[in-house]
Amino acid sequence: MADISLHAVTKRFGDNEVLHPLDVAIGDGEFVVMVGPSGCGKSTLLRIIAGLEEATTGEVRIGGRRVNEVEPKDRNIAMVFQNYALYPHMSVRDNMAYGLKIRKLPSAEIDARVERAAGILELGPYLARKPRELSGGQRQRVAMGRAIVREPAAFLFDEPLSNLDAKLRVQMRLEIQKLHRSLGTTSVFVTHDQVEAMTLADRMLVMNAGTVEQVGAPLTVYDDPASTFVAGFIGSPAMNLVPGRRVGDGVEVGSGLEFPLPEALRSTARAAVTVGVRPEHLVVSSAGSVAGPALAFRVDSVESLGADSLLHGSAAGASFVVRVDGHQAPQPGASLTLSPKPGRVYFFDTPSGRRLAG
Repeated sequence: MADISLHAVTKRFGDNEVLHPLDVAIGDGEFVVMVGPSGCGKSTLLRIIAGLEEATTGEVRIGGRRVNEVEPKDRNIAMVFQNYALYPHMSVRDNMAYGLKIRKLPSAEIDARVERAAGILELGPYLARKPRELSGGQRQRVAMGRAIVREPAAFLFDEPLSNLDAKLRVQMRLEIQKLHRSLGTTSVFVTHDQVEAMTLADRMLVMNAGTVEQVGAPLTVYDDPASTFVAGFIGSPAMNLVPGRRVGDGVEVGSGLEFPLPEALRSTARAAVTVGVRPEHLVVSSAGSVAGPALAFRVDSVESLGADSLLHGSAAGASFVVRVDGHQAPQPGASLTLSPKPGRVYFFDTPSGRRLAG
């Protein structure tokens, strides 16, 4: 196993800088997920760690060793890609063993490694089968097995679940969690799916336009987003983000709806402030019982998710989404009084997008 560190790493393609100076530290045995929208630079960063792309500037270290000039095959890492890339004419056993045969390891050691990996991934009954005889999830497990047998210092996963259907994605997330608990190998996982990031990561790197917006444990990032980008990207459905303007000791959004600013933020809030509140933090209240701001909310549409329902509508001319019990959802056209849970309203500087802090 090994730690991974990047110091002032950048990447340019011609005049286009796709990665701005980045400093990233991944601990030995840690599972880190790089998450962000398409084009944010997360896969490029992973390929720089792997050696498939060369950093324009900066330094990459694996296990304390500078690897900028080291070939991918000599970095002691193993990659699992979105496409399984299995040899169709080979059995599962031969696919998993092929890389070890190329390295001319003894046959007994190859067999032992393949059997161990097959046991971890529950592939024992399928070792004699060809890839075409396997399901998508089984093929991805074979690709993971091919990486495991190398016994690398680190695993790099490049959106490995993107080609699977929803049910298989859930199953494979559990497989990857079990794999990490079993092996404890340093792992870097790239995805655009924030649910995968939340469920898999020890820590998340939320990336946007070639920069790291925030680093932290999943629940920390969810509860304390550093910017409107993070607040809008992490969470399903996204946080309600409504532009407003500073009015005295509060922020007015829409037509006359005012949110009081915490005293600690009054000295830092400028004229343009964005108010954020998550759908699950807006609760239906009886008229006259609301201690904080009361939102006179009109339901325009209802999105039923089973146990929960999402209410789409407006208050004071501003759009909001509200999560409620699926069995108590009102009908479209209903009028409700909503109030945010205490301490669950977020304030952001609109021009910069950064969270206001006291």
